[in-house]
Amino acid sequence: MIFPSGFLFPMAGADARPAGDAAQHMIAQRYLIADAWRWPPTFAANLNTQEGGMNTAFADSIPALALVLKAMRAWLPDGFHGIGLFYGLGWLLQPVAVFWALRGAGERRLLPALGIALAALSMPAWIGRFGHAALTGHFLLLLGLGLYLRLVRAPTTALWAAAVTLQPLALLVHPYIAAMTLALLAAIPATRLLRGDSFIASGLAVASGLAAVIATMAGFGYLGAAGDGGYGMFAMNLLSPVWPAGSGLLGVPWSPQLDATGHGGWEGYNWLGLGLLAALALGIAAHPGAALRGLRRHAGLALVLLALTALAVSHRIGFGTRIILDLGEAPGVLGQFRASGRFFWPVAYALLLGATVLLARLSPALCLLAGLVQFADAAPLRAALAGWAASPPPWTVDAPAIRAALADATALTLLPSWPCVRKEGGDETYGTLLQLLALASERAVPASTMYVARWRIPPTCRDATLAAAPLAPGELRLLLPEAQAALAPLLPPSRCTPLGALLACR
Repeated sequence: MIFPSGFLFPMAGADARPAGDAAQHMIAQRYLIADAWRWPPTFAANLNTQEGGMNTAFADSIPALALVLKAMRAWLPDGFHGIGLFYGLGWLLQPVAVFWALRGAGERRLLPALGIALAALSMPAWIGRFGHAALTGHFLLLLGLGLYLRLVRAPTTALWAAAVTLQPLALLVHPYIAAMTLALLAAIPATRLLRGDSFIASGLAVASGLAAVIATMAGFGYLGAAGDGGYGMFAMNLLSPVWPAGSGLLGVPWSPQLDATGHGGWEGYNWLGLGLLAALALGIAAHPGAALRGLRRHAGLALVLLALTALAVSHRIGFGTRIILDLGEAPGVLGQFRASGRFFWPVAYALLLGATVLLARLSPALCLLAGLVQFADAAPLRAALAGWAASPPPWTVDAPAIRAALADATALTLLPSWPCVRKEGGDETYGTLLQLLALASERAVPASTMYVARWRIPPTCRDATLAAAPLAPGELRLLLPEAQAALAPLLPPSRCTPLGALLACR
C-alpha cells in the first residue's frame, strides 16, 4: 500500500530520478554490486576514480544488504539496487521485532501485541526518515531491546551469541544504529550490577560485542575515516518528543520542525505520537508503583537511556526556538556524532514497551486502542512517505541523450568534481552531479567523482589538471554550467558538443 513495486524492485531506464540522500545511497550500492570483489568488501574501484575508488560504506550503501545482492548479481536485472527493498524489509520487520521485544517483557496476550505492533508501525521519527533508507532499520533497535529484556532475566549462550552478532550487523546497516545497539547491550551488565546479580559474564559479552564491531570496522575500512564534524548542530530540541509536528489528529504539519540551532530540526525530530503519550500517561497514572518498580528493576537501562537522551540534546540545549544552555566546546570525540538527535530513538521504543506493559495491566483492550490512536495520528506521515515513494521528481537533465552518450563510454569524468563545487549556491550543481551519477550507475560506468560523508584523506580540487589532460579513448567528459567558463578553454573545441546545458567532450 505504501511502496510501489517499481520502488521496491527498481531497474535501469527509470523516467524519474532519485533525489537527495537517496540518490547517493543508490549510486553507491549500484557501483558496489557491479564492481569486482575486493578488500575491503565495501570498496568500489569504479566510483570516485579520481581518488582511486571509494569505500561505499561512507555513502550509506547498507553493506549488510548490498553484499548479499552482490553475491546474487547474476540473477538481478540491470540497474537493480536494494535501497527501496530495504524500506520494505524495514516495514515488514518493525512489527515482528516489537512483538518479540514485548514478549521479552513478559506480555504475551494478543491485544497488547496488536496494539504495540500498530504503534511501532506509526512511530513518527521512524516514518519521517524517508530519504535515508539505512536509518529506517529501527527493527535492529527493537531486537536490541528484546535481547536486553531476555538477557537480564535468563541469559543463555544462544541469546548472547545473537546479541554479539547483532552489533556488527547493525554497523553494516549504519554506524549510528550500531552505536545505539551497543548502548543497549551495555545496559545488561549495568542492570545486573545494580540488581546485585552476577555481571562478569555479561560484561565479557559486551566486550565481545564491542570487539566484533571494532574488528568489522577494521576489516571493512571504517577506521581512520572522518567527516565534517559539528556535534550539536543537528541536536534534539527538549520539546521535540512532545511537540506534535506531523500529528494527524491534532492537525499540526510535519514541517517545519522545532529548531533552536539554525540548522533545521529534522535530525532531532522525535514526536512520540499521540497514542504512545496517552498510553504512557494512563499506564503511569493507573500503576505508579509498578512504574517505579520497573525503573528500579531496569536501572541500568534507565541510566543508558538517560545518557542517550543527553547525547541527543547535545551541549547546546534548545527549548523551542531558543538555546537555553550552552556548555561550551564539546569533546572532540563527539564530532563523530554530528546528527546527535537520532540517539533518542531507543528511548522512544523503550517508552513504548514500558507504556504497553503498564497499560496492559489496566486493560489489554486499551493497548489496542492506543495503537489505533497512534496509527491514526501518523496518517499524514504515511501519506507523505507513500507520495515520496510513488512520485519521484523528474529528471532535470536530458536523461535519454545522456544514456545514449554513456552507452559506449568506458569512463565518465564530471567537472566540477565534488570538492570543487562552490559551497555557497552550489545546490543545483550538487543535484545535477547526482543525476549524472545516477544515470552512469545504471551501467556502472567508471566515474571520476562522488559525494561521500566520511573519508580517510580529505578530497582535493584538481579540476584544472583533469580538464587539461588528454581525452582517453572511450572517455566521456561532461562539464556542468558552473565549470564551463573556467575549464572549457582547456579542452579541444573539436571534441566537444553541447548536450543540453552540459558540454560533452570525448
